[in-house]
Amino acid sequence: MTWQGTAEIAGTTVRLHAGGRFEPVDGRYHWAGRVEPEPRLVRLLRSGRRDVEVRIGERVARARLAEVDPWGGVRITGVGTPPWPPDDE
Repeated sequence: MTWQGTAEIAGTTVRLHAGGRFEPVDGRYHWAGRVEPEPRLVRLLRSGRRDVEVRIGERVARARLAEVDPWGGVRITGVGTPPWPPDDE
């Protein structure tokens, strides 16, 4: 499943492109994505902060900032229920 839209990460409104899959090896849902360039998130990551919350509407998920890509976007990863609504909502 893939998702894209507006999210809030660490109090900053961003554009998120993400997707995920169920991993049968550990029995959990793994998701990851890319946040479009946002200087505040880049500063957070470079200051050493990696653990963040992602909020989409009323849904919240813990995530980890991974790296800044060559275009200034930030890669993000999470395990467990993703922050975006299921397809059937």
